[in-house]
Amino acid sequence: MCYNKDGESMVDLYQYEKELYQQNIYYIGGVDEVGRGPLIGPVVAACCVLPENFVLEGLTDSKKLTEKKREQFYPYIIEHCLAYGIGIISPEVIDEVNIYEATKLAMKKAIEEVQKKLPLEHVLIDAMKLELNIPSTSIIKGDAKSISIAAASVIAKVTRDHMMMELDQEYPMYGYKNHKGYPTKKHIEAIHQYGLIEGYRKTYGPIKDYIEGVQL
Repeated sequence: MCYNKDGESMVDLYQYEKELYQQNIYYIGGVDEVGRGPLIGPVVAACCVLPENFVLEGLTDSKKLTEKKREQFYPYIIEHCLAYGIGIISPEVIDEVNIYEATKLAMKKAIEEVQKKLPLEHVLIDAMKLELNIPSTSIIKGDAKSISIAAASVIAKVTRDHMMMELDQEYPMYGYKNHKGYPTKKHIEAIHQYGLIEGYRKTYGPIKDYIEGVQL
């Protein structure tokens, strides 16, 4: 069990990895995604394999980290991991197959990218269950329970955020650098003021409303 600075018990982020190490399983891929909720842009998944001795104090679910912390952790994870892969599924595919299926596709793509680099022996997945040719474990809130999934969550989050920041440079009036594509009040107001650009998910409620002429 791990403890914080106040002596309170915390989740051991290495518990799942330790159990696998004891079975002589070392190529463990942590898998997580980001971008299921935004109105624009792709869903992004990452798969990350960490060495047994990996330590990064403060690493946890990327949503609990500040943007500054994620930007600090990202290069460290990339440099010290054994391998990582990224899966990106476009808004067009999201509209075609739905976000749940698109998320699974992104995760599988990230896993496949890692398998090109090393032979994965087990995959730890945040919440989702995937049909794979390797053993896997689905962990509810896994990004706060597994160090490998936490690392993957940072990679996925930073990757997608950077895509939104690039979009913001081209279309600053939408405020993508602030809301990252999520349906905030200001974002929806910007859509009604400036219209849709390429990359919006047409099947999502606020976008469907705009297309159908529903007023704010």
